[in-house]
Amino acid sequence: MKYEPWIAKKLMASGGGGFTRVILWIATGAVGLSVAVMILSLALMTGFKHEITRKMFGFWGHIHISDPRTIRSYEALPFTPDPKMIESIAHIRSVTSDEETEPSGKPLVSKGGVHHIESYIYLPGIITHDDQLEGIVLKGVGEDYDWPAINQYNEGGPPWSGIAEDGLIISRITADRLRLKSEDKLILHFVREGRQMQRRFTIQGIYKTGLEENDAKFALASIHRVRDILEWDSTQVSGLEISIEHIEDMNLLTDYIYRHEIPANLYAENIREKFPSLFEWLELQDINTVVIIGLMLAVAVINMITALLILILERTQMIGILKSMGAQDRSIRQVFLWFAMFITIGGICIGNILGLGLAWLQDHFRFIRLDEADYYLDYAPVMVLPWHLAIVNIGALVLIGLCLIAPSFLVSKVNPIKTIHFQ
Repeated sequence: MKYEPWIAKKLMASGGGGFTRVILWIATGAVGLSVAVMILSLALMTGFKHEITRKMFGFWGHIHISDPRTIRSYEALPFTPDPKMIESIAHIRSVTSDEETEPSGKPLVSKGGVHHIESYIYLPGIITHDDQLEGIVLKGVGEDYDWPAINQYNEGGPPWSGIAEDGLIISRITADRLRLKSEDKLILHFVREGRQMQRRFTIQGIYKTGLEENDAKFALASIHRVRDILEWDSTQVSGLEISIEHIEDMNLLTDYIYRHEIPANLYAENIREKFPSLFEWLELQDINTVVIIGLMLAVAVINMITALLILILERTQMIGILKSMGAQDRSIRQVFLWFAMFITIGGICIGNILGLGLAWLQDHFRFIRLDEADYYLDYAPVMVLPWHLAIVNIGALVLIGLCLIAPSFLVSKVNPIKTIHFQ
């Protein structure tokens, strides 16, 4: 065993004088606090983005196929999907990109395929109830709808497995604005080829995703009832909604379906393309995380540099003795670098315990609350990813170690004759 880490361990065990011991505690605590804050920042941001996207995909799916003229509107334009096309899309399990490649140069291959496909029809209308008006877009869904995805937002009552012919599932925002509750009846007004039409519906249930703009705009109805209002035949829809197995495959599968599965008169786009502003807002949140991590690393580095300089100055007699015994400056620097690394590793361990502990507490007790109107969530969710932990721990250790190399050269300024004579 080399003597440098052995001496460093002895120095750690001795703890030094009272002042030195306080410095060691402060340095270890600063590293631990910085690591804990970095872990929590990544966990909170990852959890926040995951929950928002989960809500979006739970209500909208991942990919939409529709008439190109309805890409940025909710106009009801019909088309009749080919059953063979639907079956082919539903059985997609893996695709290979025609254009994108991996860093190794191999064609990009999806991690999974299509999980679910369903049909829908959009129909704008106006709700009237107790002399109040509210604009709404009916989303007509049928037996093939992914009910487990929407049932997680059911505000009460039995789980939904379908919608009655005159049933309507509205959002909590719409219910509060119009003072509606389950089993209430209301009138919806539609315009069809210049004709005004009225239809009576009964509130079958109330949902709440927390996405206020989405909730205020949409209600679920039976696709058969919507077809009757539009006077379409039983095969016509205004779109197909696709859910996939891995969100990472969204762009790849969208491109594949558009190029290989649908006819030229239809268009496929994913939800990131359909609602770009929301996802751009989510990406902007990464800047906050980067700033916090940068500040915490700076705090940890500055504290460790300060601690190392104080330790070197406090151990000048030991440095002088080692030099008089023939030790090279490089070996003595390694002693103090090992000493600093032991402190850093201890701080990182403390930071992991503190950060993961607070993340666990937040996950179970949700003591950090949010304004749902601004953040789409009423609490701060956490999600700890193993590779985030690896980056934080390894990155902190490497960065602090590199930043301590320059201050360690203070060892070469110590004159062994003067220090031993002075002592």
